[in-house]
Amino acid sequence: MVHTGPELRTYWKTIREFDPLLICSALALTGAGILLIYAAQHNAPDAADRLYWSRQTMWAGVALLGFLIAVWIPLRFHEVFAYVYLAAIALALLVLDFFGSAIGGRWIHLGPAYLQPSELAKIAVLFALSRYLAYLKRPLFGFRPLLTVAALVGPVALLVLKQPDLGTALVFFALTLALLFWGGVPPIALFFLLSPIISLILAFNWIVWVIFAAIVIGALVRVRPRLVVSVIIVLANVAFGVITPILWNRLLPYQQNRILIFLNPGADPRGAGYQIIQSKVAIGSGGFWGKGFLEGTQTGLHFLPAKHTDFVFSVCGEEFGFIGSMLILALFAVFLMRAINAGFLSRNRFGRFLAVGAASIVAFQLLVNVGMTVGLMPVTGIPLPFISYGGSSLVLFWFLTGLIVNIRRNWQEY
Repeated sequence: MVHTGPELRTYWKTIREFDPLLICSALALTGAGILLIYAAQHNAPDAADRLYWSRQTMWAGVALLGFLIAVWIPLRFHEVFAYVYLAAIALALLVLDFFGSAIGGRWIHLGPAYLQPSELAKIAVLFALSRYLAYLKRPLFGFRPLLTVAALVGPVALLVLKQPDLGTALVFFALTLALLFWGGVPPIALFFLLSPIISLILAFNWIVWVIFAAIVIGALVRVRPRLVVSVIIVLANVAFGVITPILWNRLLPYQQNRILIFLNPGADPRGAGYQIIQSKVAIGSGGFWGKGFLEGTQTGLHFLPAKHTDFVFSVCGEEFGFIGSMLILALFAVFLMRAINAGFLSRNRFGRFLAVGAASIVAFQLLVNVGMTVGLMPVTGIPLPFISYGGSSLVLFWFLTGLIVNIRRNWQEY
């Protein structure tokens, strides 16, 4: 059958609407994930553990179905029901909070499958924030808009933090900052918003904290916001700095260990520091070209913990070396550039916020997970998008991919 010029142009236009670069990068990352999960668990003592790769393959099928659903459902539908999604996921998290011990802790059992509501919460918060910011008429950097943003994100983040799931709670924080910046909040204003959190961290060393407080005061003198705003910022920094010891004592022992070991992994090389040390050894031993597929000693001899989930990037570094790791990061770069491009292209404000928010979730989890494996970030249990084992996570990222494609296909809609 011979196609005419107009027909070929129509086919090409349809292919371009589905953004082949975005989809191919996501497919390549998913395929790499299945390959790395197989490499991580192919010689596991338990036969069930050796089948993680096949389960991930089945989840990939479900994730592709989620992708098609996200492409098919009009953005206007999500826009209308954004707050309903948020209320529903908050209710699900409340159920977990009260009955978690009976229904699986962070997971809800659905027959042979497990559903993790905190992963769905990322989508719900993204929809709700995008809906609010898209229709906001007043300047975003004001008391009432920021209070509304905090009211939308705060309860869900606190419920997730209470599970406890610090990693996912941090994703909400990063998502909110990205959307506020995209919404027009100046970088200096974001610095003032972040300053209490920075004070909370730096207050472990009083000298460093005093220096940072001087920087904040200097910035306030330079910018000269309203007196009430300046007083609130200074008081917030002082309050957060003072309560640091109290919050430290309220952390669970494993959370304290993660922070201490991040600062000095060698303090407990056989205990809390074991994960980071073995991960760095695995990546470093891969060299430039890697040891070869299924030839990793740290992986194959089971020195590397959580190698199919949190530390799957370490498996890549050991078996495929610097070249393989850079290829994975290049695929992520392509994905993120196409997602942000969809945000710039869309004429629909709701779609713009969705695209940038989806990119920020992927970018933050990529940054934290890879940083964790090389010792630049504390261990927080954040999975590597598309690659780490986990059905809920894989479905989430393919749904986000479908949203980006949907935004790009309908970029002319207001």
